[in-house]
Amino acid sequence: MAFGIGANDVANAMGTSVGSKAITFKQAIFIAAIFEFLGAYLAGGEVTSTIRKGIVDPDLYVGKENIFIIGMMSSLCAAGTWLLIASSKGWPVSTTHSIVGSIVGFVIISAGFEAVSWDKVGTIAASWIVSPAISGTFAFLLFLSAKKFILDRRDPSQAAVTLIPVYSFFVAVIIGLVTARKGLKHVGIPLTDNEVVIVTIGLGIIVSIISSILLNINKEKIREHGVESAFAILMIVTASAMAFAHGSNDVANAIGPMSAIISVASEGAIGAKATVSPWVLLIGGIGIVFGLSMLGGRVIRTVGSKITHLTPSLGFSAEMAAASTVVAATYIGFPISTTHTLVGAVIGVGLAKGVSHLDLSSIGRIILSWVVTIPAGASLTVLFYVLIRLVTGV
Repeated sequence: MAFGIGANDVANAMGTSVGSKAITFKQAIFIAAIFEFLGAYLAGGEVTSTIRKGIVDPDLYVGKENIFIIGMMSSLCAAGTWLLIASSKGWPVSTTHSIVGSIVGFVIISAGFEAVSWDKVGTIAASWIVSPAISGTFAFLLFLSAKKFILDRRDPSQAAVTLIPVYSFFVAVIIGLVTARKGLKHVGIPLTDNEVVIVTIGLGIIVSIISSILLNINKEKIREHGVESAFAILMIVTASAMAFAHGSNDVANAIGPMSAIISVASEGAIGAKATVSPWVLLIGGIGIVFGLSMLGGRVIRTVGSKITHLTPSLGFSAEMAAASTVVAATYIGFPISTTHTLVGAVIGVGLAKGVSHLDLSSIGRIILSWVVTIPAGASLTVLFYVLIRLVTGV
């Protein structure tokens, strides 16, 4: 499942960077490998609890622990299979859709329709509409701000060198906030509120200084090649941020069910709460990195070049908006679809240029693949559930 997440959803972190030619595909894999893993390991525990026990009430399976374990196993097999199919076709589908649909399929076949926490499913479904709308609006406004304060200035190159470090500061603060407050406690480094503020601002200042140094070193190249080359430098920061945000949110789709299985198997009973072990986060992070490096290229090309033509300034706006939305959702433990968030952001920057700059047929195909994902996950879960029970005799 983690391999499938890496193969499919890495496009959400890296597609805009590669599509705008700010970085190469190999550079994208290198950046994503580092920051996807860090996001999953340092900040992935918060969302995991929602996926693990939010869709179904574990108390329904008290006394039926083996059924619960088989159901979670079936959900992982089903969602992972669907992601591999979609990735091989280059379809950017939602891993959150995949696992939620799969778990719903398990609950329906084992306990009936009424056992599904439909209110929780409805809340998550609402986020699939709200999150792309928010990220699209934010991306639209971000690009307009970059256009006003940098691209349309009399000396855009100098404006870029001066103002891009400010954008870098806010990107780093967003990532630092979720890591310091929500993530580090899962690896044994809890911080007080004051320490969170200090760490976050400190990280923002460091990233801003590094960005400023890089921009000043390359000032002449920026003047020679145009202001978009300055945004290409910024996109290294935003690509890292998006990879971190993606890892922190979507690792839950793999290790949430796994944490539930481990909890039941080790304790012999289904408890209301189960901690997420650091080694489980480690497995999720490693799986994501392998998936993105071996099968991530096809979906990256779809997201990076088939929705709209991206320049580094447009790519930056989309990535920063998507990363901010995903990190905010992770911060409150809300599992949103990174795919929907990023595609919404890319559509937002496309609209900033005009509707004619959007490939509506590609957008239609992407949305169709989203619609198919939930029933595909649920149907495959039923298949794996029956198969595993036949093989194990449970």
